[in-house]
Amino acid sequence: MASKAFLIAVIVATVVAQTLATDHMVGDNDGWKLDVDYTAWPKGKIFYVGDTLTFMYKEGVHNVQKVNGSDFKQCMSTDSSSKPLTSGNDVINLATPGKKWYICGVGEHCSKGMKLSITVSVQGPTPAPMPTPWLTAPPPSSSSASEISPLKSLVLMVAVIAAYKIMIMA
Repeated sequence: MASKAFLIAVIVATVVAQTLATDHMVGDNDGWKLDVDYTAWPKGKIFYVGDTLTFMYKEGVHNVQKVNGSDFKQCMSTDSSSKPLTSGNDVINLATPGKKWYICGVGEHCSKGMKLSITVSVQGPTPAPMPTPWLTAPPPSSSSASEISPLKSLVLMVAVIAAYKIMIMA
């Protein structure tokens, strides 16, 4: 019985951790291209370890290079071992906390604003307390980064129901 409860706890924890991770599409609907303000884009967003950044752009027109702070300021990569991402749909896992810098290494694109600086936090978002039925609902969040998609919510509910049924059958 205890081993089934442990297995259920592991499954639920895994599903919950996956639903809390957020994929941030850089530039939102604009994607990764010239004439987008990537200094303003991260404002109001919180990036956590486990989240991902997705850089969407026309393949062959742009790229994504991870650089250090000094290279970011100079719009160039001095790390010859760091190869640019070029797929047009580049997903970067935010695996460690701290400051992260990305540039487009094509031509003068970086100096024209195609560069992104973010800070990744260790602590993930804490779930909001359940509202009491007699209170009015809080206003909707202004940041889509903190929302959980309906599909992820469904997966979480199915996992919880499955865990509950397993516990009852035991």
